[in-house]
Amino acid sequence: MREENEQDNPMQHPDEQPSGADHGPHFGKLLIVLAVAVMLLGLITWASVAYVT
Repeated sequence: MREENEQDNPMQHPDEQPSGADHGPHFGKLLIVLAVAVMLLGLITWASVAYVT
């Protein structure tokens, strides 16, 4: 059994992940984090301009 596996996979690459896995990427959470980061940068920019002028 071990020899057959080594012949099929001589470089010992890991098996591929099944397609349609339940734990896929969560783009909604990433979008929320990105929006919060942009708003925070806008707030910092506005506050620094208000402080300097």
